[in-house]
Amino acid sequence: MSACLLGARVRYDGADRALGHPALERWRQDGRIVTICPEISAGFCVPRLPAEIAGGASGAHVLAGLARVIDSAGTDVTAGFIDGAQAALKVALANACRFALLIDGSPSCGSGFVYDGSFRGIRHEGSGVTAALLRQHGIAVFSPARIDDLDAALQ
Repeated sequence: MSACLLGARVRYDGADRALGHPALERWRQDGRIVTICPEISAGFCVPRLPAEIAGGASGAHVLAGLARVIDSAGTDVTAGFIDGAQAALKVALANACRFALLIDGSPSCGSGFVYDGSFRGIRHEGSGVTAALLRQHGIAVFSPARIDDLDAALQ
């Protein structure tokens, strides 16, 4: 689970995206929650410049070497995003995770949409680097908007 969804202030702007849902406490009590922030795992600081996947591509393109992740200053931060995705995969596999709940829109964790790389708030369908890598390894990825679907899958 994205750490920011549980209130960790790890987002690029130092904020969180704490999610309030009755299933969270049940999952916590059942020991089902494993948290990670791929970007923090890769060594990025808080706060940090926002980053987007360039050219309207998605995480799968980044993993295939066909696209890059660029921060708002124009710096290529692709390697860090791949490192973070690999760290998240390692944690997921070590904990036998079959599902992931990741914040949408992030160039790491986005599962339904990411931003187009223009830094103008333009969304497009696609996934972040971590979401894409987890899916490539058979882990189903859900966004907060689909938490009820995840809850049903866990039951």
